[in-house]
Amino acid sequence: MLPISDEFVACLAQRAAEAEDLRRLPDATIADFRASGMGRLLLPARYGGEQAPFPAILEPVRMMAHGCVSSSWTLGFYILHNWMLALFDERAQDEVFADGPVLCPAPLAPTGRGVPVDGGVLLSGRWSWATGIMAADWVMVGALCGAGAAGPATSGSDDGLYPALALLPAEAVTVEDVWHTDGMRGTGSHDVVVTDAFVPGHRLVKVTDIYGGTAPGAALHDATAYRWPMVPALALLAAMPALGAAEYVADLFATRLGERVLAYSGVVQKQQPAAQIRLGDARVRLRALHGLLGDTVAMIETMVTEGARIPRAVRAQARVAAAHIVHESRAVIADLLESSGASAHFLHNPLQRAKRDVDVISGHVVFDYDVSRELAGALEIGVPISPFAMV
Repeated sequence: MLPISDEFVACLAQRAAEAEDLRRLPDATIADFRASGMGRLLLPARYGGEQAPFPAILEPVRMMAHGCVSSSWTLGFYILHNWMLALFDERAQDEVFADGPVLCPAPLAPTGRGVPVDGGVLLSGRWSWATGIMAADWVMVGALCGAGAAGPATSGSDDGLYPALALLPAEAVTVEDVWHTDGMRGTGSHDVVVTDAFVPGHRLVKVTDIYGGTAPGAALHDATAYRWPMVPALALLAAMPALGAAEYVADLFATRLGERVLAYSGVVQKQQPAAQIRLGDARVRLRALHGLLGDTVAMIETMVTEGARIPRAVRAQARVAAAHIVHESRAVIADLLESSGASAHFLHNPLQRAKRDVDVISGHVVFDYDVSRELAGALEIGVPISPFAMV
């Protein structure tokens, strides 16, 4: 395994404000990431990768958030997307991994259309949330493909459409600068546009196969990592920046207690029982989240090791666990900032940045707290849900 260094995290912290100003990761961060070898973590061994068990990605991404949440999110998805690329056909992997791991943004919502042509599809569309696009080597997008792709956009089966992921070189897409946000600014999650780009068939993979852990690449590499279903993998990975941010805020709050003298009263804040209670409460809530995370990861890792297909009910449990981690991490941050005073909101203070970043993370579709709880409950008691539900 490639442990993440304290120095790497410290550099992320030093560049956090720069990343916000640039609205993308600084070139130095991209260079450090490439040099670190972290992109090889989930890369197949046949392409020079570590081929680590899937859960190995979680701790480094969580720890990166102790430096910069935007960097943690972006670099974490760069690592994850090498794992996703390993689920494609062998010919696609030979192309994309010719020189090792790549930086591959992946706006996955099927907002594009793939019209069948000889040997593949002609892809057109516009995709939002292309995290890390400014440094991309390749781009992976979601699209509705099939005979009905030339007609009105629907996701039903009557028109012969099926959702798929398509892989293109970065030069095949146009980037539109839209990422003007109040949080997660450093991710550079701009829109991308594609018009009639040819995508050969081997660079397409059906979403149903990726959701279920049965994509072509799952059988190509002798490792449990590539049998993990996509939604649990994506959701748990994406929850790590929020959890890491909450841990970092708790650390900063504890340090701040010993330094902060309250205005007017002149009392050192660490002497206040209310502040002590908030810190103790934050720590136990974060420990509980680690327990939930460990239990969820162990449940899926055991099943993939045994070669079992992961049922939708189990996948929904993983999604709701990830949503709860983000929901609770956000609440911990808000509670600690409530007791941190107005000075925590100066732009140079990392506390306010962490809050803004996690507020934005919580808006990700996979963390919709109501929907994720509904899906988990419905599947547990056998209530039918949409075949296109994200589980």
